[in-house]
Amino acid sequence: MKKYNLKHIMPAVLSLLVVLYACDKSYLEVPASGALSQDVLANKVGVEALLVGAYSLLDGEGSSAGTGNGPWATSSSNWTYESVAGGDAHKGSDPGDQNLITPIEQWNATPSNSYLDQIWQQRYDGVQRANEALRVLKLAKDVTAADVTRITAEARFLRGHYHFDLAKIFNNVPFIDESVTYAAGNFLVANGPVMSKIEADFAYAYANLPETMDAVGRANKWAAAAYLAKVYMFEKKFAEARTLYTTIIANGKTPLGVKYALAPHFNEAFDPAKKNNSEHVFSVQMTVNDGTGAANANSGDALNFPYGGNTGCCGFFQPSFSLANAFKTDANGLPYLDETYNDVPLKSDMGIAADQAFTPDSVTPMDPRVDWTVGRRGVPYLDWGLMPGSTWVRNQAAAGPYEPIKHVFKASQIGTFTDGSSWTNGFTAVNYPLIRYADVLLMAAEAEVQGGGTLANALSYVNQVRTRAADPTGFVGLATGKVASPTNYKIKTYTTFADATYAMKAIRFERKLELAMEGHRFSDLVRWGTAKTELDAYAKSEAKQGYLSMSGVSFTSGKSEYLPIPQAQIDKSVKDGKSVLTQNPGY
Repeated sequence: MKKYNLKHIMPAVLSLLVVLYACDKSYLEVPASGALSQDVLANKVGVEALLVGAYSLLDGEGSSAGTGNGPWATSSSNWTYESVAGGDAHKGSDPGDQNLITPIEQWNATPSNSYLDQIWQQRYDGVQRANEALRVLKLAKDVTAADVTRITAEARFLRGHYHFDLAKIFNNVPFIDESVTYAAGNFLVANGPVMSKIEADFAYAYANLPETMDAVGRANKWAAAAYLAKVYMFEKKFAEARTLYTTIIANGKTPLGVKYALAPHFNEAFDPAKKNNSEHVFSVQMTVNDGTGAANANSGDALNFPYGGNTGCCGFFQPSFSLANAFKTDANGLPYLDETYNDVPLKSDMGIAADQAFTPDSVTPMDPRVDWTVGRRGVPYLDWGLMPGSTWVRNQAAAGPYEPIKHVFKASQIGTFTDGSSWTNGFTAVNYPLIRYADVLLMAAEAEVQGGGTLANALSYVNQVRTRAADPTGFVGLATGKVASPTNYKIKTYTTFADATYAMKAIRFERKLELAMEGHRFSDLVRWGTAKTELDAYAKSEAKQGYLSMSGVSFTSGKSEYLPIPQAQIDKSVKDGKSVLTQNPGY
């Protein structure tokens, strides 16, 4: 038999594919005339492809039809629904740009807001894809028993994730499993409490997924455990959460078998050059320059970059005054847990033109994480040099002086971790960590306090996070080798948690600092029951400091905790003249 050299054959095959693609890509511009049947897909290759399709919607893409909005309405980071609504950030940009975000920010969105319909559609598309993998798996004949178990567990993990996102945003939602189909006529499903069913999906995934996987982006046993423990926290099953978090901290590892641990430096959790490191429990995978026209990039965050320079587009998602102020520390290097940090706002360049002199505060003690989270004039901004101020801000008078950093690429990474084929450098390969190990440690600290554990364990978990932040080799400036770090950084660990009340204040504040701008804040406030108190204080403080969008705004208890069920979905869910969906209270 004649032997062929693959080194010679593969270039020829690839060249042929390029020619075929270049000659006929009309299929990309017209709707598909048909779809693959279940019979065609009912094999291992087909089922695995369906599963990959379910994973593919983790990036938030896929459901803008009929809404007129872009992928920012369904970003995997939930920056609008969690960080903006939770007080981490202002909407940013000009007031009229993407103005459907404003009522979400002000906790008064209406059921007709198409952002809500879009995220509802997108997350349920993810549910449907996971369910289709389960349905077709039952028909496949060439799948081993081990693969049936693993694929089922992965699909149920993904179904749990999408439902969990929906529940955090809308509370009572329909739970859709693989038995729900158009053919069966049972597709009009009422909404109601779903956390126990989400828990069951993650529990199955935890029990049946392997510890390691063949790809870094796939869910493994420990990612499922982290999700399950987080659901326990939302259900207030603190003892169950504590037990599971203890197991995760002792044994958890990434899909490639690396033991969970904090990355050496705080900023490395967000650096695309160091993604999928030991801190990433489960991350949405983003890639660029892969021939897809940025289709696999982090498009949901594409608006959230400084307006000037070559940093991307478009001036949205600007850190709030209150967030910047929260990083101030006292004489002991600890945060102001009584929230007096807003009494004397941090010095900023608000109202100061870029050609006017400005020197940043070099006296007030600050947690060094501030400058990996909030872009401030006169302070090193990654490797771009000193943040120049208003020339990087689209509308300082309307949205404040600060810029986001965590998901921003370095100047030296343009073309490597940004997509040169798109209209903005804001299409990046920056993964979004849905859960990272710092989140696990701080949730575990909560569970220790509220689930029958010890204050000593809670103290240890919190101090691990603060010790990493205090390492001077990870400070802004020194980390890039470009400019000196600010001299007023001061952060220390806690010496003790005197009682449970103090411990919970410290833990909650640590989540505020460590996880700022990462899409967790609003849900944290709701599950703690502190949303009304904290967000009303936030609105007053922001308005006083110059953010007029929060003037006269207040949070309505019993209503504002969740967004309204989209009216478009209520209208589509009519049976016997009445919708099966019940609107949330107050709307």
